[in-house]
Amino acid sequence: AAFCRRYQRWRKKRGPVLRKHYRGGEVLFVDFSGKRPVIIDPTTGDATPVELFVAVMGASNFTYVEAVPSQRVPDWIGAHVRALEYLGGVPQTVVPDQLRSAVSKPHRIEPGLQRTYEDLGRHYETAIIPARPRKPKDKAKVEAGVLVAQRWILARLRNEVFFSLEALNERIAELLEDLNGRPMKHLGGINRRELFERVDQPELRPLPERAYEPAEWEIAKVHEDYHVAVREHWYSVPFELIGQEVDVRLTARMVEIYRHGRRVAAHARSDHERFRPTTDPRHRPPNHKVLFDSNRDQLMQWARDVGP
Repeated sequence: AAFCRRYQRWRKKRGPVLRKHYRGGEVLFVDFSGKRPVIIDPTTGDATPVELFVAVMGASNFTYVEAVPSQRVPDWIGAHVRALEYLGGVPQTVVPDQLRSAVSKPHRIEPGLQRTYEDLGRHYETAIIPARPRKPKDKAKVEAGVLVAQRWILARLRNEVFFSLEALNERIAELLEDLNGRPMKHLGGINRRELFERVDQPELRPLPERAYEPAEWEIAKVHEDYHVAVREHWYSVPFELIGQEVDVRLTARMVEIYRHGRRVAAHARSDHERFRPTTDPRHRPPNHKVLFDSNRDQLMQWARDVGP
């Protein structure tokens, strides 16, 4: 009783709360659930916890849920890609918590985004704005969405056994359709999907032609032969960059090289050709271009000009 009285006195001293209204297509909130489902090893019977990724649209509460192996960057990024595909478009902003997969330098005002995550935002042309630490009202939508996912999805899975992540996600997808199709009493019986199709979906920007490919980043120095060494292969850059440091972005198929944030070279990845060069002729200096572009007759004439 004493605690209740103290709590009521504290509540009366609090200031007014601002109710936030989100426009259609404005913001997607993302986070991991604190409670985790498990995968059972069919051979040993060992239970392995996996993470539950939750994404909620601000205006419609339309929800996406998926189980991923961990909170590591590749799983975090992959879940975002699949969430945007589920939405069928791109919101103006994405608001994550300041977890390690999202933020490299936590800060109350200007946190530094993890580089691959920042790259994803650039690919989809959406702003990624992490919520402030210890400010739950910044991400109240996803906090509520996580609770809904725990009650309406995890709670219904507690007596079911799954032997693979794929089987778990198939079942989650079924329950997710029920969740998004469930009438919301406080909105007069309309469900999340209907509200999403009416409010959010028309305002989403189209998805790019290809989905984002997770990338690794490295720093390399340009050698005197205007190539950089990446995974035991050499890739050319413009000769003017000799001696300078560049950023190398590696995807499953491509090697892209950046200087001060501007892409200066792009090559197909060639890990299988060890200690061999991939050279773009445009990167050569003029005297090297002359050597490679000359035919036999031109070279013979050059030799005659030198002498017998």
